[in-house]
Amino acid sequence: MSRYVLDTSALFAFIENEEGAQEVETLLIQTIEGRHELAISMISEIEVYYISLREQGEEIASERLRLLNDLPITQEVLDSDLIRVIGNLKAGYSLSFADCCIAGLAQDMGAVLVHKDPEFEAIEHLVTQYKLPYKAKA
Repeated sequence: MSRYVLDTSALFAFIENEEGAQEVETLLIQTIEGRHELAISMISEIEVYYISLREQGEEIASERLRLLNDLPITQEVLDSDLIRVIGNLKAGYSLSFADCCIAGLAQDMGAVLVHKDPEFEAIEHLVTQYKLPYKAKA
Protein backbone atom coordinates (compact mmCIF):
# COMPACT_ATOMS: atom_id res chain seq x y z
CA MET A 1 0.00 0.00 0.00
CA SER A 2 1.36 3.40 -0.99
CA ARG A 3 1.77 6.08 1.64
CA TYR A 4 1.35 9.81 1.08
CA VAL A 5 1.80 12.85 3.30
CA LEU A 6 -0.15 15.94 2.29
CA ASP A 7 1.63 19.25 2.80
CA THR A 8 -0.42 22.25 3.88
CA SER A 9 -0.26 23.56 0.31
CA ALA A 10 -1.92 20.37 -0.95
CA LEU A 11 -4.63 20.69 1.70
CA PHE A 12 -5.32 24.27 0.65
CA ALA A 13 -5.38 23.22 -3.01
CA PHE A 14 -8.17 20.79 -2.12
CA ILE A 15 -10.03 23.07 0.31
CA GLU A 16 -9.95 26.12 -1.97
CA ASN A 17 -10.36 24.18 -5.24
CA GLU A 18 -7.04 25.44 -6.60
CA GLU A 19 -4.99 23.79 -9.32
CA GLY A 20 -4.08 20.36 -8.00
CA ALA A 21 -7.39 19.87 -6.15
CA GLN A 22 -8.39 17.02 -8.48
CA GLU A 23 -5.17 15.12 -7.76
CA VAL A 24 -5.72 15.44 -4.01
CA GLU A 25 -9.36 14.35 -4.41
CA THR A 26 -8.21 11.30 -6.37
CA LEU A 27 -5.81 10.36 -3.55
CA LEU A 28 -8.63 10.76 -1.02
CA ILE A 29 -10.94 8.52 -3.06
CA GLN A 30 -8.22 5.92 -3.51
CA THR A 31 -7.56 6.03 0.24
CA ILE A 32 -11.24 5.30 0.93
CA GLU A 33 -10.92 2.38 -1.51
CA GLY A 34 -8.01 1.06 0.55
CA ARG A 35 -5.34 1.69 -2.07
CA HIS A 36 -3.31 4.26 -0.11
CA GLU A 37 -2.61 5.62 3.33
CA LEU A 38 -2.84 9.40 3.66
CA ALA A 39 -1.36 11.35 6.54
CA ILE A 40 -0.81 14.93 7.59
CA SER A 41 1.39 16.45 10.24
CA MET A 42 -0.37 18.13 13.13
CA ILE A 43 1.62 21.17 11.99
CA SER A 44 -0.43 21.26 8.77
CA GLU A 45 -3.61 21.20 10.81
CA ILE A 46 -2.33 24.19 12.78
CA GLU A 47 -1.37 26.00 9.56
CA VAL A 48 -4.77 25.42 7.97
CA TYR A 49 -6.43 26.79 11.11
CA TYR A 50 -4.31 29.90 11.65
CA ILE A 51 -4.10 30.89 7.97
CA SER A 52 -7.86 30.46 7.59
CA LEU A 53 -8.49 32.35 10.84
CA ARG A 54 -6.31 35.25 9.73
CA GLU A 55 -7.71 35.43 6.20
CA GLN A 56 -11.35 34.39 6.64
CA GLY A 57 -12.29 34.37 10.31
CA GLU A 58 -13.16 31.92 13.07
CA GLU A 59 -16.19 30.32 11.43
CA ILE A 60 -14.32 29.29 8.26
CA ALA A 61 -11.23 28.23 10.24
CA SER A 62 -13.30 25.97 12.50
CA GLU A 63 -15.22 24.59 9.52
CA ARG A 64 -11.94 23.65 7.85
CA LEU A 65 -10.72 21.85 10.98
CA ARG A 66 -13.94 19.82 10.97
CA LEU A 67 -13.38 19.00 7.29
CA LEU A 68 -9.85 17.74 8.02
CA ASN A 69 -11.21 15.54 10.80
CA ASP A 70 -13.82 14.09 8.43
CA LEU A 71 -11.36 13.21 5.66
CA PRO A 72 -9.72 9.75 5.48
CA ILE A 73 -6.42 11.16 6.69
CA THR A 74 -4.34 10.10 9.68
CA GLN A 75 -3.20 13.11 11.68
CA GLU A 76 0.28 12.30 12.96
CA VAL A 77 1.74 13.75 16.14
CA LEU A 78 5.40 14.40 16.90
CA ASP A 79 7.19 11.58 18.70
CA SER A 80 10.83 11.28 19.79
CA ASP A 81 11.99 9.52 16.60
CA LEU A 82 10.24 12.04 14.37
CA ILE A 83 11.67 14.92 16.39
CA ARG A 84 15.18 13.74 15.47
CA VAL A 85 14.32 13.45 11.77
CA ILE A 86 12.82 16.95 11.81
CA GLY A 87 15.79 18.34 13.74
CA ASN A 88 18.24 16.89 11.22
CA LEU A 89 16.30 18.48 8.34
CA LYS A 90 16.14 21.86 10.07
CA ALA A 91 19.85 21.77 10.92
CA GLY A 92 20.86 20.84 7.39
CA TYR A 93 18.49 22.72 5.09
CA SER A 94 17.02 26.21 4.73
CA LEU A 95 13.41 25.12 5.13
CA SER A 96 10.82 26.59 7.46
CA PHE A 97 10.16 24.73 10.68
CA ALA A 98 6.70 23.73 9.42
CA ASP A 99 8.14 22.40 6.14
CA CYS A 100 10.72 20.39 8.10
CA CYS A 101 7.95 18.86 10.24
CA ILE A 102 5.92 17.89 7.17
CA ALA A 103 8.87 16.62 5.12
CA GLY A 104 10.26 14.84 8.17
CA LEU A 105 6.98 12.99 8.59
CA ALA A 106 7.09 11.89 4.95
CA GLN A 107 10.71 10.80 5.30
CA ASP A 108 10.03 8.94 8.57
CA MET A 109 7.00 7.13 7.08
CA GLY A 110 8.72 6.36 3.77
CA ALA A 111 5.84 8.25 2.18
CA VAL A 112 5.49 10.42 -0.90
CA LEU A 113 5.21 14.12 -0.05
CA VAL A 114 2.35 15.80 -1.97
CA HIS A 115 2.83 19.56 -2.25
CA LYS A 116 2.78 22.82 -4.24
CA ASP A 117 5.85 24.30 -2.55
CA PRO A 118 9.08 24.82 -4.52
CA GLU A 119 11.02 25.01 -1.23
CA PHE A 120 10.87 21.20 -1.04
CA GLU A 121 13.04 20.90 -4.16
CA ALA A 122 16.06 21.28 -1.83
CA ILE A 123 15.36 17.83 -0.37
CA GLU A 124 14.28 15.87 -3.44
CA HIS A 125 17.16 13.48 -2.77
CA LEU A 126 15.73 12.69 0.68
CA VAL A 127 11.97 12.58 0.17
CA THR A 128 10.00 11.24 -2.79
CA GLN A 129 7.69 13.99 -4.00
CA TYR A 130 4.47 14.38 -5.96
CA LYS A 131 4.47 17.99 -7.10
CA LEU A 132 1.12 19.62 -7.72
CA PRO A 133 1.14 22.65 -10.05
CA TYR A 134 2.96 25.52 -8.36
CA LYS A 135 1.18 28.83 -8.05
CA ALA A 136 2.25 31.42 -10.61
CA LYS A 137 4.50 34.09 -9.16
CA ALA A 138 2.91 37.52 -8.94
